[in-house]
Amino acid sequence: MKAVFLDADTLGHDVDFSPLEQAAELTTYARTDPGEVNQRISGAEAVVTNKVVLDEHNFAAAPDLKVVIVTATGINNINLEAAEQRGIRVVNAIRYARPVLVQHTFSLILALSNHLLDYVTDVRNGRWQQSTMFCRMDYPIMELAGKTLVVLGYGDLGQGVARLGAAFDMDVRIAARPGQDCGDVDGFPRQPLAELLPQADVLSVHCLLSDETRDLIDTRELAAMKSSAVLVNTSRGGIVNEQALAAALRSGQIAGAGVDVLTEEPPVNGNPLLADDIPNLLVTPHCAWASQEARQRMVSQSADNLRAFAAGTLQRWVV
Repeated sequence: MKAVFLDADTLGHDVDFSPLEQAAELTTYARTDPGEVNQRISGAEAVVTNKVVLDEHNFAAAPDLKVVIVTATGINNINLEAAEQRGIRVVNAIRYARPVLVQHTFSLILALSNHLLDYVTDVRNGRWQQSTMFCRMDYPIMELAGKTLVVLGYGDLGQGVARLGAAFDMDVRIAARPGQDCGDVDGFPRQPLAELLPQADVLSVHCLLSDETRDLIDTRELAAMKSSAVLVNTSRGGIVNEQALAAALRSGQIAGAGVDVLTEEPPVNGNPLLADDIPNLLVTPHCAWASQEARQRMVSQSADNLRAFAAGTLQRWVV
């Protein structure tokens, strides 16, 4: 099977691509600009991509294309309707990054709850050295034990965050989006999002980006939260409205936020959350998934997907 990997550099230079090379006759490109897509996928039966956008005009240029292997869980860069109309399977990667993403999510939660960077900055600036007593207590520290953790999006990653939250003795609740059933899930209560927002001490977002989840957390939802609450988004930019979040932090409507994702990545055109006057905001560069182990699992899973498609036993398709 002839395959093309359009953006191999997005998985880094410390992973072994041999599983993919053994699964197909693979041509690998470090990066692919939009204007190069049609020429590179012409004649391919399989396309492997992480973030390159594929839509109807690309599919029209590749009449031999049978399957798109996405090396990510999110598939918002693929026009699924156009793929389905042409009989092209789309397959994503799942359950490859739970350990590191859960770790990163709680790194943000803990740093925000403890005002960790503020205290570290004060020490570096000499404030502890000038103190009249043995410690400093300039910033509030929130104990997680007994606090309410609301998990929005209860897939593989949300499940991992919920379980770690329980290990911190938090009161874990699962948020039901409109149309989702309520009731107990894995021992955690699932309740309507609107009902849980005023209760949340920590809101952790783990949804895929779709028309239904875009701006799911906006001005109204942020206004419903406690002024002591913190929000963390390690899923996709666009689920939390960035202008609304910046305004909520500046006004003290919520106490803090940590985000690993933005609506445009990299943010070459700027972003409301990159302003330097927003208090208690941590922004990391979409690295929550990026341990070497997770990226290698992704490569191996994508190779499995290629082999399964060739054998007619594909199991993880989106369309």
